[in-house]
Amino acid sequence: MVNPLASYRVQFHPGFGFDDVAKLTGYLSELGITHVYCSPYLQAAPGSQHGYDVMDPRRVNSELGGAAAHARMCAALHEHRMGQLLDIVPNHMAISGPGNPWWWDVLENGPSSTYASYFDVEWEPPETRLRNSVLLPVLGAQYGRVLEAGEIQLAREGAAFIIRYYEHKFPIAPRSLPAIFEPAASRCGSEELAFIADSLSQLPLATALDHASLSRRHRDKAVVGKLIARLLDENPRCAAAIDEAIEQINHDPVALHGLLERQNFRLAYWRAAGRDLGYRRFFDINTLVGLRMEDPRVFADTHELVLQWLAAGELDGVRIDHIDGLRDPEQYLERLRAASSEAWLVVEKILEHGEELPGSWPVDGTTGYDFLNQVLGIFIDPVAEKRLTELYRDFTGDTADFETVVRDKKDLIMREVLGSDLNRLTAMFVDVCERQPLYRDFTRHELHEALKAVAIRFQVYRTYFRPGSEKTGPEEEHYVREAVRLAKEDRPDLDSELMDFLGDILLLRSPGQLETELALRFQQFTGPVMAKAVEDTAFYCFNRFVCLNEVGGDPGKFGTSIEQFYRACAERQRRWPRALLATSTHDTKRSEDVRARLALLSEIPDEWERAVRHWARLNQSRWNGAAPDRNVEYLLYQTLVGAWPIEQERVLRYIEKAIREAKRHTSWTTPNTEYERGVLDFVARVLDDREFIDNLERFVATLISPGRTNSLAQLLLKLTAPGVPDIYQGSELWHFALVDPDNRQPVNYEAARALLDELKKDSSEIMRRSDEGVPKLWVIQQALAVRRRCAQAFGPDGSFTPMWARGARAEHAVAFCRGNKIITLVPRLIIKLANDWRNTTIEMPRGDWRNPFTDERWQGGEAAVSSLLAKFPVCLLTRD
Repeated sequence: MVNPLASYRVQFHPGFGFDDVAKLTGYLSELGITHVYCSPYLQAAPGSQHGYDVMDPRRVNSELGGAAAHARMCAALHEHRMGQLLDIVPNHMAISGPGNPWWWDVLENGPSSTYASYFDVEWEPPETRLRNSVLLPVLGAQYGRVLEAGEIQLAREGAAFIIRYYEHKFPIAPRSLPAIFEPAASRCGSEELAFIADSLSQLPLATALDHASLSRRHRDKAVVGKLIARLLDENPRCAAAIDEAIEQINHDPVALHGLLERQNFRLAYWRAAGRDLGYRRFFDINTLVGLRMEDPRVFADTHELVLQWLAAGELDGVRIDHIDGLRDPEQYLERLRAASSEAWLVVEKILEHGEELPGSWPVDGTTGYDFLNQVLGIFIDPVAEKRLTELYRDFTGDTADFETVVRDKKDLIMREVLGSDLNRLTAMFVDVCERQPLYRDFTRHELHEALKAVAIRFQVYRTYFRPGSEKTGPEEEHYVREAVRLAKEDRPDLDSELMDFLGDILLLRSPGQLETELALRFQQFTGPVMAKAVEDTAFYCFNRFVCLNEVGGDPGKFGTSIEQFYRACAERQRRWPRALLATSTHDTKRSEDVRARLALLSEIPDEWERAVRHWARLNQSRWNGAAPDRNVEYLLYQTLVGAWPIEQERVLRYIEKAIREAKRHTSWTTPNTEYERGVLDFVARVLDDREFIDNLERFVATLISPGRTNSLAQLLLKLTAPGVPDIYQGSELWHFALVDPDNRQPVNYEAARALLDELKKDSSEIMRRSDEGVPKLWVIQQALAVRRRCAQAFGPDGSFTPMWARGARAEHAVAFCRGNKIITLVPRLIIKLANDWRNTTIEMPRGDWRNPFTDERWQGGEAAVSSLLAKFPVCLLTRD
């Protein structure tokens, strides 16, 4: 069993591949990293900037350097005795083109494809017109208009025949090819081509086939394919006749429509996805189709390469992306654990307040969003909640609390984004009720509204009922019953017995295959609703105190007590000692250093209010006639304070994304250009105003030093708390980034490496070089060196002991001991502290202690906190 000490997340893309990471291994090893935590690097869609759009899980991404470069990276890691944690994507695959051979085969052959069962496609929807075909919402306008405009074209690529729509390509069903070959055979007089047309017309229809039929179809198709290729190669006259037939079809919309009607897909206007889409997606991304990972064949085929790497030791572990998307997460994890018993397994799981990771899951913990929000909360003063709430409501006019905003956004998402998913659930609920005399008279609309009302009130991402189990657990019982109770309060117009019946279905207390299927599908539905409504919408609407608007966080809850933090750490040491600890990730809305600085505003609500109101007066004329959006303006001021200095282009890109994600006055799918122009012009004018910038910089100047102390304190807690600290690329120095794509900017590794080399020669100027980020680099290197020397104290068999400061300022100190050998001490709420610890002390165990940050030595016993923190903002002590 691997015991990782620290991981470092790298984001692969075509401009940063395997060889680039190989060059970093020496630097990362010297920093103290034991594992490179890699973004997905199986073959993704062309040009992918993130890797979560995997098209072929059986190959390494060629744009990152391919198998040869991957081998070189693995060799470099082994040379420095480092391991790998790989991000894998079992929930979905990308389907944008022939690069996904499985999906291409599905489009070509429909339900009779070998891979039809790999994808979560509904082949028999309620609407007859969509049965046995895949709706592809890719058209920029209504189908008929696009067809008449000649934008859809039949084309030949060698011996292959495709449908083109701009950059999109789709395969032709073999049994529809006679529409091309028969007129071509008449033109060129080829008996062989006529024979091929006749053979193709006899291929089985696009329905599910048994294994023998599938084998026969593939054999026949392969033979015919070879005949076509040979004929076109040897008989130019036939090739010309075929091209002429294609040209004739393209000039005849009726003929082309007839050909398209015989395909296993149905091209449609992109807006049709909102109501009629027949396959499960990753959230609302039409080009990412859900996989049926519960099928053992799908698991085996998608994980073959990853399991080989785990068995060979090229990987030490995997991070499982979007575990909540799977039909049966626990079944999946059991298979993965059985195939790789020693692997380090962490799951991307967002835990709501009070929710725990299921103890039955055979994993090592989460990817660390829970820790991120717990540690951030320590640096937020809960006393300021009332003042900041009043300021936000008065300045913006928005009076709704966060819970109300979330309910409204869930309703919006189910109406405008995930409507097709809700419609599929509704159709299933209709079928269930039709077989129940007590419920069969309820209308489709009532069933639709009942499902929506319960989903709105779900407090967690999902429940985890397992197929075949006799009952759900107490957690599922609580979440479902509470959701139904609140939904009944919200919607007294809906029948109470119907709501209770739905609750029984979701709790598997109403037996039946359809009922079970509805419960399982509902579990896969509530997660996307929560994610899209909260992370991707409400977080951009409720701007009271945006450092709380973080993945896995609750902006409605203000701060974490020291006792709560200690309790969470102790629980993690007991249950999940190999869980990741994150403070910045590729998914965070703001980087750790932005949040650390913004947290200071909770200590100075009066000063913050004066600054905001002064800036608003200065910038009132900058709206230049446009209707002011005070909520966006308030978001802008917080963003500038947290990330300053920041380039105007980055701010504009961020604000554009924020207002579209908020979906209040504009959105990605329905942009309001007049509103967007008014907001973005306002932002540009504000940033061009020297008087405002000077005032902003004077305000930010008072936060730079305490913000850095917060950052270092947060960092040291992460590096020494129970779990495995993860460092996001570039965060070893000050890193002031916003949401993606802003947080995927290139990292200046040459500068970071140079600073690390200088630290080895001379560490006397650390604090004087704060502007360069040297203190952060120093804390990481020294703390990870301690973790390496005292690995047992930090591992699964180690211990975590809270230490309570005593004295007048005890509430400003966070301290704990690991393995009775290492003490961590950091300050909190440091502006209010004003560097006045008075008589505050901590009691250290007996022995000789050394601070690796300052090389000071201490004797055990009572020690003044002011002395321990006199030379460096945070303190780490190791017992000799």
